[in-house]
Formats: sequence, structure tokens, C-alpha cells
Amino acid sequence: MEQAKFLQGNLMRHVTVMSLTATVGLMAVFVVDFVDMIFISMLGKDELAAAIGYAGAILFFTTSFNIGVAIAAGALVARALGGGDDAQARSKASNALAAGVLFSSLFALVVWFNLEGLVALVGASGKTQDLAVSYLAIIVPTLPLLMLGMAGGAILRAHGDARRAMMATVWGGVVNAVLDPILIFGLDLELTGAALASAASRVAMAGFAVIPLLRHYGGLILPGLKPLLVDLRPIMAIALPAILTQLATPVGQAFVTRQMAAFGEEAVAGMAVVGRLIPMAFATIFALSGAVGPIFGQNYGAGRFDRVRESLRAALIFTAVVVGLASLALFLLRDPIVALFNAQGVAVVLIYLFCGPLALMWFFNGALFVANAAFNNLGKPFYSTWLNWGRHTLGTIPFVWLGAQWFGAAGALAGQAVGGVVFGLAAMVLASRLISQAEACGDAPVKPGLFQRQARQVSLFFHRR
Repeated sequence: MEQAKFLQGNLMRHVTVMSLTATVGLMAVFVVDFVDMIFISMLGKDELAAAIGYAGAILFFTTSFNIGVAIAAGALVARALGGGDDAQARSKASNALAAGVLFSSLFALVVWFNLEGLVALVGASGKTQDLAVSYLAIIVPTLPLLMLGMAGGAILRAHGDARRAMMATVWGGVVNAVLDPILIFGLDLELTGAALASAASRVAMAGFAVIPLLRHYGGLILPGLKPLLVDLRPIMAIALPAILTQLATPVGQAFVTRQMAAFGEEAVAGMAVVGRLIPMAFATIFALSGAVGPIFGQNYGAGRFDRVRESLRAALIFTAVVVGLASLALFLLRDPIVALFNAQGVAVVLIYLFCGPLALMWFFNGALFVANAAFNNLGKPFYSTWLNWGRHTLGTIPFVWLGAQWFGAAGALAGQAVGGVVFGLAAMVLASRLISQAEACGDAPVKPGLFQRQARQVSLFFHRR
């Protein structure tokens, strides 16, 4: 029987190791996206930079589906390992991947046939719209491969194998980095070259995530229809709320993009630069949610509520340290960043604003990410759904609209940041209370019926709508 790794040892060390290794993997992807933006900026065509900005909003939307499936796969496997059931862990992993490929393929097909309307919805028009659509038409069909890479990495992290999960994304980034200059400049494909390089990286990421599962963790089983349908209920009990949770972010981001479009292509290009800076500066914060999930899941599966609570505390301290250091680095590098992207006019204002006070406010986004990991692994995925939708609707739309009306493009960007404070604080309080309630009730996720109760909650949620 495999020993659940996170049931013993220093939790701050587990949080740090898991987060930093996951960060390296994410950075491999984010750095390439960042370099893509630099290459496109070097071409000196504002419409190309704006097209990437619009396309990014759509790609964030499509990626949210895969994140939901990955969260479900990682949570279920971690719980099974914490409860000492290796066979169930293998079954959940296999069926989650199979279901993910099926549904992400259908999702990609729907998005692909509606690209023009979706790009127009976020504010693109004319030549910029055509460029964004052509870019997305190449990348969107690779969505199932990205799902395999993301969910496979989540399963590896559930086993505590942070290194192999990291290397899957690292190799994806290497492929992208090698192909980018060849295709963009060498073959003069410009935006098309960037899209082809990204598609190739997803192929590599899928392979390097799935192969270790086959070699080192008992392999995967070929799902039969009946076992797949049986496992589909617990998978979707977490995946559907998680997908809904992730979809909140691109909805809020689409509103911000549309507000920026009213201030011209300089504003959209400036926001696109900020959009590339955020994952570069806060890759560790993005990684934290997926990294600490298995730590929550294994200890919850074993009924170790004291370690669940300490994991939450360690993750929040880690978030504060990372945000502080990243904000300082952005402030010191704000002038070179402006020069690097040849930013002009309002784009410079947006970059300076983000590299100043707005970066510090990312602690509250990080707190929400950590709380989401706790909710998803403690059997309350809808808590994440409500908080994320609240943050990206009530915590985004009125603040961004008022900011835009009063202070223009800079006000819109600031409004997006301010709205996250209340929801970040609420998430921390709710996560702490959930752990206390679970401990008081002696709730254990390995009891029969928990997944069925979660599945009924999902069914009731959609039935009421």
C-alpha cells in the first residue's frame, strides 16, 4: 500500500515544496507566454498585441473547464490515498481522465464553431477580431490535450510527486520556447507561428503528465461504460462546481476587457501586458491552490483535522511572503518593463499602477485561491463557486464600471483589484469555520454516501435553474 505523503512531516515545508515545484512548472508556461508577447511587440504592430489580449480572455475561459476536471481528479485521488485505498485512487484517476477527454472535446468543438461571436463579445472588431479568431482556431482544438496535461499533473501531485508534475509543464514550455522564434521570425508566421508553438507544447505536456502515471503509479485502467458511469457521479460532484468556479474569472475578465476597449488599443495593449505580468509575478500564488489541495485532501481523508487547519495557516503565511516579495520586484522593475514592451500613453499608466499598489492587493486573491483548495478538498466545492462568482461579479463589475467612469482606464484596473479584498477576507473566515465544523462533527470523506450527497447537491443546483 502506498504511504500517503502528507500525513506526516512539517506542513510549512510541504506547502513550500509543493508550491515552489508547481511554480517552476507554471513558470515554464508563463515565461513562454511572456516571451510570445515580447516577440509580438517586436513586430511593431499594435493590432497583433491587441489580438493576443482578446484571445487571452477566450483561452482563459476554455482553460477553466480543464482546471475544474483537474481539481476533481486531484481531490478524489488524494482522498482515496489518505484513506488508504490505492485501488480506488487508480480507478478515480483513470475515469477522471477519460471523462475529461470526452467532455473537453465536446466543449472545444462548441467553442471552435463560435469563435467570431465570442471574440466580438469581449470587444474585438475589424482586423483585430480576424487576427484573434485565426489565433484561437489553431489552439482551441488542442483543449483535450491540455486537459490530459493538467489533470495528469494534478493526479501526480495527489501522489505527492511534485517533481514529475513540474516536469510535465517544464517540457511543454521548452517545446514552446524552441518553436516560438523559429515559427514567428524564422518562417515569418507571426501570430500563426505563436499559435502553432502553443499547440505543440500541449502535446508535450500531455505526454509527460500521463507517462509517469503508467510507469510509476500502477498505470491506468481502460474504463468500461458501467464503471465510468458509477465514478462519473463523484467526479462531477466536484468537477461541476469547480468548473463553475473557474468560469467566474473569465467572465469578470471579459467585462474588464470590454471596458478597456472603450479607451482604445493602447489601453487594451497595456492590459495585455499586465495580463502577462500577473502570472509571471504571481505564478507561485496560482500554483498554491493546486499544490496545497493534496495536502488538505490527504489529511482530511485520514481525519487529521489539526493538520488540515495548520495547512490553511501555513498556506496563508506563504501567500503573504510571496506577494510581498513579488510586489517589491515589480516596483523596482517598472521602468524596464515599460521599455521592454515599448508601451505608450495610457499603457504606461496601467503598467505603473499595477507595479505599484495594485500588486500588493494580490494577497486577497491568493487567500481566495487557498480557501478554494480547502473547499474543494473538504467536500464543499459550491463554497468556491459562490465566492468566486461573487468576487468576479459583485466584486468586479460595479467597481470596474465606477472606476472607469471616474478615472478612465486606470480606474477600471484599480476597481478590479479593490473588489477582491472583501471576498478574500470572507474566504479566509469561511475556510476556517468549515474546518472547525468538520472537526466538531467528526466528518470523514471516506464514509459511504459523501460523494452521493455531493452529487445530489449538484443535481439540485441545476434543477433549480
